[in-house]
Amino acid sequence: MAFGKRVLITGGAGFIGSHLCEKLLAAGHEVLCVDNLFTGRRQNIAPLLSNTAFEFNRHDVTFPLFVETDEIYNLACPASPVHYQFDPVQTTKTSVHGAINMLGLAKRTKAKIFQASTSEVYGDPTVHPQVETYNGNVNPIGPRACYDEGKRCAETLFFDYHRQHRVRIRVARIFNTYGPRMLPNDGRVVSNFIVQAIKGEPITIYGDGQQTRSFCYVSDLIEGFVRLMDAPDTVTGPMNLGNPVESTILELAEKIIHLSKSSSKLINKPLPVDDPTRRRPDISKAQETLKWKPVVPLDEGLSKTIHYFKSLLS
Repeated sequence: MAFGKRVLITGGAGFIGSHLCEKLLAAGHEVLCVDNLFTGRRQNIAPLLSNTAFEFNRHDVTFPLFVETDEIYNLACPASPVHYQFDPVQTTKTSVHGAINMLGLAKRTKAKIFQASTSEVYGDPTVHPQVETYNGNVNPIGPRACYDEGKRCAETLFFDYHRQHRVRIRVARIFNTYGPRMLPNDGRVVSNFIVQAIKGEPITIYGDGQQTRSFCYVSDLIEGFVRLMDAPDTVTGPMNLGNPVESTILELAEKIIHLSKSSSKLINKPLPVDDPTRRRPDISKAQETLKWKPVVPLDEGLSKTIHYFKSLLS
């Protein structure tokens, strides 16, 4: 059997990365999954190990990697506050050294390279919804800065390698994504609420619950990734990928209680430092350029995610 492209995915055993591995294997490509398993999990990729087109390499992207590849998706980095604040220096190194190492590999192999950036580059935004031309409102010395500024610096490196070395780049800014294979202890709002609801524990609302997020189901996000990577080389990004339907945290909690048939009550705690009050992507660029928009409604995506967590926790 002839394979398509040779694709390297860093962070490939993680929540989003494992879904991307599946998508690219199904499209007929060879996939090299690289992960140091800090937040990635072997069980996420266990069903893929018997596929002859799939290979797993336990490796930390802060060290160089010497392989041959046609395309690189650079997803490696802890993405939830609980995990990226656990070792903030290592988080920054993963974003910055990881980008340098993967860009160096792309330069040598002439591979096209994709950077999984984040809506966190906008910080606590003063522009709403967030457009790609907005430069953000980020605290460079706060507890979230290791992630926010690490990802901002990675974007800088991508565009400098593009200008200086003609590396073919794609930069996506990911907004809150959810779905099966999220970690139950990652501290993200969707997984927190679902786990608390399933266990019948009080659901923790930080602040008054009126802060907003926009939640994108993982299959929609992955479709956006592939379309951006397959776009002409003039399309570098940065490009927002997320769901423009905005929900308050309180609405999300009530929806999860209803869908999981939970008896959980709501409790309020103080809002964490630098937690953004509003978050919604303007996806006009992705709609126009990639003909992409999310198609999975929040209720449907949450139901699938609740089903996953019930089987995981039972």
